[in-house]
Amino acid sequence: MLKGKTVLLCVTGSIAAYKIPNLARMLKKLHCNVHVLMTPNAQNFITPMTFETLTQNKCLIDTFDRSFEYSVEHVALAKQADVVMIAPASANVIGKIANGIADDMLTTTVMACPCKKIISPAMNHNMFHNPIVQDNIGKLRRFGYDIVDPDCGMLANGDTGDGKMPSEQVLLEHILREIACEKDMQGKKVLVTAGATREAIDPVRFITNHSSGKMGCAMAKAAMLRGAEVTLVAGSMTAEIPPFVKVVPVTSAEDMFNAVTAESANADIIIKAAAVADYRPAAVADEKIKKSDSDASIKLERTKDILKYLGENKPEGQFLCGFSMETENVIENSRNKLVKKKLNMICANSLRTEGAGFGVDTNVITVITEKDQTELPLMSKEQAAHRIFDIIMNR
Repeated sequence: MLKGKTVLLCVTGSIAAYKIPNLARMLKKLHCNVHVLMTPNAQNFITPMTFETLTQNKCLIDTFDRSFEYSVEHVALAKQADVVMIAPASANVIGKIANGIADDMLTTTVMACPCKKIISPAMNHNMFHNPIVQDNIGKLRRFGYDIVDPDCGMLANGDTGDGKMPSEQVLLEHILREIACEKDMQGKKVLVTAGATREAIDPVRFITNHSSGKMGCAMAKAAMLRGAEVTLVAGSMTAEIPPFVKVVPVTSAEDMFNAVTAESANADIIIKAAAVADYRPAAVADEKIKKSDSDASIKLERTKDILKYLGENKPEGQFLCGFSMETENVIENSRNKLVKKKLNMICANSLRTEGAGFGVDTNVITVITEKDQTELPLMSKEQAAHRIFDIIMNR
């Protein structure tokens, strides 16, 4: 995913430095070129050799180190970098960078980098909330630096509060958002539905389906990585909700209909990947559920057809994409839905195809528009999501 990309990891004197070797390892697994710079004090917490072993690059500390091939090293690294992450970032280094002080290898390199800089503060709770530190962080935000909000938890001295550096996975997600994809969807607003709805029969039972939400979440994540502003209307799911998206949780089909209609007006692209229950107990609509009803026969009524409503009320310029899960006549049934529901695109797959359907990490999709039909081979749902957006963006 990060082949050809260069990340500079800048490590300062904090106990949280122990997390950064694992971050470096995670980046290398994604085929990223990783360089590490350390402040002299950072060596009290972790050794340069650790980073050199993991990255296969020299760990730089001394601005005047003569043990490498001649170049103005901080300028050379600054030119290579696609993104810089300072983690952990001490109050001292935050203050230096915010006020233009460049007196070591780390700060001089950061000052010379034209790319995006991400700072993850890590320090004692009281130090983090010191008004001087907060003013410096605010100054960095105004200068275009991204700030990773610290977690709340037990700190190194035993206190509990915010100031704790987040996990390596969180730090990685910030890097991926910046450099994993070209930002061809920058400025687009994307609305995605994912997961299953639940229709209550009684206080214990409900009608639902097997949707895990994996395909919808993959679509939301792909749009986010490509620069879009994403809203995810999320039903019941086992999939991990992607970071950096607005999440609207819902339970029933009625909840999802209301959420989608409220959010749809401003959306440029709508991806309806949720598996909405087609029926609900009529008693629910009439609010007549009683404990004694649990043993009675259940009268069902259809839920609202969200996709059909969106197609019939689609504003000019909006792109509407649905998903069609079929067991037979996949293409014919899906193309009928495309026309009947006035969609721009429908993504068809079959429960009978190995590697497709609910609960798995892969999919086999046929993308259908009014004029074209594209068959995608077996691939991960994240790969499929990007292929679908490629087709949408190149239409």
